[in-house]
Amino acid sequence: MSRKDQITGKKPLSGNKRSHALNHVRRVWNVNLQTVRIKTGKNSSKKIRVAASTIKTLKKQNKIA
Repeated sequence: MSRKDQITGKKPLSGNKRSHALNHVRRVWNVNLQTVRIKTGKNSSKKIRVAASTIKTLKKQNKIA
């Protein structure tokens, strides 16, 4: 399974880690993925992987099961 938010499509960002001496090494900032159940219908729900920031939005909209 890829490191991607299944609702918003957020993916990992890449860049350089810089030291005080300005040395650089490539690194990746991963998305904070969590597994949650969302409401899909009247009595059904589905398990998906979404970012923590997306969970806050889903809670606001009352879509988390």
